[in-house]
Amino acid sequence: MIDREPQTLDVLDDAGRKLLFTEARTANTFADVAVTDDELSVIWEHARWSPSAANSQPLRVLFVRTDEGKERLVRHLDEGNRAKTLQAPAVAVLAYDVDFHEQMPAVFPARGEMLRAAFADQDEKRRMLASYNSALQTGVFLLAVRAAGLAAGPMAGFDRIGVDKEFFAGSGWRSHLVVNIGHPGADPWFPRLPRVPVEDAVAWA
Repeated sequence: MIDREPQTLDVLDDAGRKLLFTEARTANTFADVAVTDDELSVIWEHARWSPSAANSQPLRVLFVRTDEGKERLVRHLDEGNRAKTLQAPAVAVLAYDVDFHEQMPAVFPARGEMLRAAFADQDEKRRMLASYNSALQTGVFLLAVRAAGLAAGPMAGFDRIGVDKEFFAGSGWRSHLVVNIGHPGADPWFPRLPRVPVEDAVAWA
């Protein structure tokens, strides 16, 4: 039996913990500072390493940057989300791909063909798996925005069917979250709200 030393992983320093977690906030206004293609590419490069069941990676992203694209998007947003989305330098429409199984031979070579065939006729199971795993990936996506030195403003208030018809017609993509991205603007934060007490949220066994 080979005696192997346990692997020691690096620990995020205090500055990193503040950036990603304890001092991170949801932005409601954004500065008139462009978000570059390189910055958006870095966000995706970090987010795409998130975990997902069988490495299925169903999360898909549409980056909306042009005035025309934003006008097409905001007509499907709730009224209270429109002005800040028009102000944001970039917007990410996060979606899941119900046809993720077509990628399985590439992302899980050992079992890919088997998984693709197994999911081929299971539309509802694929939708459920894609929805859950893209939500898991979405949390990492928001951390990737913060890691890039930018603020995120995630919003669920929008007409998903309308967005899907507007941008994803003819594809397997289904929208589930809209995220404004940019540098914080004037008075960007609402007051910090309390967290659930530890004793009500954590159990030990």
